[in-house]
Amino acid sequence: MDTAAVLRLLQDVAAEVITPRFRQLRDDQVSEKNPGDLVTVADHESEVLITAALQAAYPEALVLGEEAMAADKTLLDRFADAEHAFTVDPVDGTKNFVNGSPDHAVMVAEVRGGEVTRGWIWQPQHETSYVAERGAGAWRNGERLTVTTGATAPYRTARRTWVGRDLAGLGTLQLTWACCGVDYPHLIAGDAAALLYNRSMPWDHLPGSLILTEAGGAIGRHDGTPLTPRRLDGGIVAAPDRATYDAVVASLADPHSLQ
Repeated sequence: MDTAAVLRLLQDVAAEVITPRFRQLRDDQVSEKNPGDLVTVADHESEVLITAALQAAYPEALVLGEEAMAADKTLLDRFADAEHAFTVDPVDGTKNFVNGSPDHAVMVAEVRGGEVTRGWIWQPQHETSYVAERGAGAWRNGERLTVTTGATAPYRTARRTWVGRDLAGLGTLQLTWACCGVDYPHLIAGDAAALLYNRSMPWDHLPGSLILTEAGGAIGRHDGTPLTPRRLDGGIVAAPDRATYDAVVASLADPHSLQ
């Protein structure tokens, strides 16, 4: 499937099974995988449809879906070893979706030889797409995308226990938009000085990481090492440029940070 065809797949699936449930979910269509970790009928149906289409087009590829992994933990290990794979986040920002917030997304990333080669984010309620191909750039609704540095924007984190704490020498952390498929575009638009995450699940971060770097930004782990699909630990720092990324990494190493 070419890049445009995968985007159309995400748009069609969202129109079929996600958007009709937006602000229409019944109680019996929402459950918890773990305490506070919600999943809906839209998550399950979206993942099934996207996975089936990708497997039909690429029968040799492993497809790592967030909900499939919840049922089969070995998928993560097989994903790390796979030569060709896709990640699927069928409804990123599920809690936002359940609570009626438009800040949710559908995301896919393609990985070949341990590198992210293509990434897609579709925000159905905002009717906005973000797409990237390694070495070929990133686009927002078909227009070339470049990072805007927000000179006065706050540093943001998805780790709620860090909200209100100080990054030494940089500023006080505020909460992200609670959806990676919305967070990364906001960072690129200059609405955050940097993003800090303590979890690095591939379906959450691989699409946005490629879109960010192809738009001119920088991303890596808390300790300054590169973010790669085959290593799933270490937390994440995403920034509009390398200098900001390095400054956040140095701040995290400061014993006075996050006090």
